[in-house]
Amino acid sequence: MSDEFEDGKKKFLEAVKAIDGAVEVVIPVTPSRGNFLIALSKGKARKFLSVGEDDILDLPEDEKILQKVAGDIKNAIAELTTA
Repeated sequence: MSDEFEDGKKKFLEAVKAIDGAVEVVIPVTPSRGNFLIALSKGKARKFLSVGEDDILDLPEDEKILQKVAGDIKNAIAELTTA
């Protein structure tokens, strides 16, 4: 696995923890059709978030992509807490 992917994964995890430290994240090791289907779970609630492979790779360097993905994470976590 590339360092870029590891850096992007780390950045994604940091973004989730900044929003809600209680949320557990499972990131698959390989994308499916160019997207990662990332599982976010809190308690019994689980939500899947589809994030483009390029977005994961660009997260550490591109603030706009980070903001977009962080917005998606916030929405998914909001749905987790109301579920």
